[in-house]
Amino acid sequence: MRNWQQEKEKRVAFIRKMLEKSGAKGVVFGNSGGKDSALVAALCSAATENVLGVMMPCASKRNFGEDLEDAKKVAEKYGVPSLVVDLTEVRASLLSAIGIPLQKNAAISNIAPRLRMTTLYAIGAEKGYLVAGTGNKSERYMGYFTKFGDGGCDFNPIADLTAGEIFDFLSFLGAPEHVIRKAPSAGLFEGQTDETEMGVTYKEIDGYLAGEKVSAEAESIIKRYHAASLHKMTMPAVYEEED
Repeated sequence: MRNWQQEKEKRVAFIRKMLEKSGAKGVVFGNSGGKDSALVAALCSAATENVLGVMMPCASKRNFGEDLEDAKKVAEKYGVPSLVVDLTEVRASLLSAIGIPLQKNAAISNIAPRLRMTTLYAIGAEKGYLVAGTGNKSERYMGYFTKFGDGGCDFNPIADLTAGEIFDFLSFLGAPEHVIRKAPSAGLFEGQTDETEMGVTYKEIDGYLAGEKVSAEAESIIKRYHAASLHKMTMPAVYEEED
């Protein structure tokens, strides 16, 4: 069992160091009402009084219901000042402005995370705040995040933790029960859940990362996702820097 009190102290120190090194005045992050952002809320609020959680519902009914309510509970639990930015009309305007019909799910669903990244960086630039990332190790290995969307941040205090470890850490910190228990979802479209979309559970992903035996089907899915998403883990290729 990990010493979660010690983990909290080390991560709070890390956040404070990031602020000191950068000269930033505080931290802004996306408060989605999910497990990962709840943990970031707890850590950042312990590190600095200058923290802002931004709730950014965008088109999905779940964004305006369950997710928004949970985000408010997280903000209240950890004393995080909040801002709600409804991106629904912005998304609709962009889809209209593009001028060609978008048919592929990836083309449409990735718009919201990129609008959220733009929002966080605009607020961060205005206030002199760093943008905190909220992705965990399991998601990162699978590439289950949007390039230049929720993958964009100045630092990430939880990226080394698996989905299961996030759950344990939140339990230690006394996070709102519904946030801990609900099925993980990016909330990008109605009825979406992470595990259903990927076709593999976080328990299987975490087990694979720990070197445990998983089913042949799960291993195949995990390897396929990881290989297909390696481009998300590196900087863009630059002419004359490629071998």
